[in-house]
Amino acid sequence: MTSVLKRLDRGTLIACCLAVAAAQMCITVPSPINGEIQAAFGASGSQVAWVTSAFILPTAILELNFGVVGDLFGRKRLLVLGGFILALGELINALAQNVEMLWIGQALAGIGAAALFPSSLAVIAAATPDEKDRAKAVSTWALSISLASAVGPLSSGVLATVADFRWAFVPPVVLGLAVGVSCWFLVTDSKAPEGRTLDWPGQITVAVGLTALLWGIIEGGERGWSSPAIVGSLALAAIALIGFVVAEKRSASPMFNLDLLKIPSFAAAAVVALAGMFGFIGTAYCVSIRLGAVMHLSALKAGMPFVILQLIPLLLAPVLSKMLTRVEPRWLLVGGLLPMAAGQFWIAALPITTTSLAAFIGPVLLLGVGFICVVSSLTSAAVNAVPINMTGMASGATSLVREFGQGLGPAVISTVAMSIASSALVGKLSGADAGMEAAAGPLAVVNAGSDSARAAAQAALGHGMAVGVVICGCASLLGALVTLVLVRKNAARTAVATEEVAPATA
Repeated sequence: MTSVLKRLDRGTLIACCLAVAAAQMCITVPSPINGEIQAAFGASGSQVAWVTSAFILPTAILELNFGVVGDLFGRKRLLVLGGFILALGELINALAQNVEMLWIGQALAGIGAAALFPSSLAVIAAATPDEKDRAKAVSTWALSISLASAVGPLSSGVLATVADFRWAFVPPVVLGLAVGVSCWFLVTDSKAPEGRTLDWPGQITVAVGLTALLWGIIEGGERGWSSPAIVGSLALAAIALIGFVVAEKRSASPMFNLDLLKIPSFAAAAVVALAGMFGFIGTAYCVSIRLGAVMHLSALKAGMPFVILQLIPLLLAPVLSKMLTRVEPRWLLVGGLLPMAAGQFWIAALPITTTSLAAFIGPVLLLGVGFICVVSSLTSAAVNAVPINMTGMASGATSLVREFGQGLGPAVISTVAMSIASSALVGKLSGADAGMEAAAGPLAVVNAGSDSARAAAQAALGHGMAVGVVICGCASLLGALVTLVLVRKNAARTAVATEEVAPATA
């Protein structure tokens, strides 16, 4: 019997790549302008961290259920809606008059991104049953992430240098609108409604759990880890996440099938996604704060390391798809995580006063090469590890842990850096400088304190950020270790794909 394999048409691939590029670009846009945001709104370290986390948190907590929504009602509709919601959120950012308004815009844009990330990948996976075709398409999808990661900080830095920093959010508005329109006209729709229903108990518990966890981590450094609010937040997170596990076990149609965690390669991919993206974005946050808010470089100069971060990965594009088909994801993951770790330890060793672009070229190239290898092979490892009918759920789960890792990075590193810096300043400040530090933290002192206080705050922040980036490097090493131990090629999935291809080519 002869069967006809589905093929991914060019228009669908282009629209899906544009969608994921828009979502990823919005993550990187704030990086060069964190200093401007801090100065314009008088924001503390935790408030600046929330600018990134306010986007990533809704992206993470909604991706799993949005994967189900796409399965039920069609992924094309979700891509169109996601593009327009992202554009609306970025418009609010462009009009923001205070940091709270910026948080609202970022959160709304994050909801749009939550629809774009899993839906774009699920459309590609559903249209490429052949593993080699899927590897090529996924490499293009991942390359779009890398390209957007380079364009985001470059456009942000240029616009914030020649105009008000709020103009940095205008290109994402335009891109979001373009995503909505292009997906409407170009995407070939797909869905997988069999047995899928919305899982509200699971959605509510995971939303409460992850929000409470992130809030507790970000605010813990400033409020004190023993304060009732922080203890209560972390306790609520634990209870809600346990509730999520219970809800998924009891659900007839769970948003996340816990049996997926019994697949070692998928479970390992989830751990690597969390650890790898935690380290990558945590490092990027530290670099942006040290160059912008601490060393007071212009947004363009502060953004250049992030542009360089992605230039070399773009040159790898011609060989990336071949690597994905010829090299096991395990070795590509390790080959990405180890350079990332090396780059992170290198950055941690740079003195805080280092502002020369040349000093950052080496470590950021290592980070960039590692990032594209990890993102590409991570997606392949996760999606290829599960049955074909669960690729939507697997892609949504992978996106969730990846995005939460990106939100956790700035949260943890900001808390660590600011706590260490505040401790280092004890007894070194007096008068108005001491009051400023107590009220708004070390970033306020390094920007508005006396000359001696600024020097002390600069040294303290340098030490705190170095420790934070070392933690990021250790996270990358942990990911490499987990990969070596657990990630393996899925022989059963490969055999099924071969059987499906054979009749079609007979």
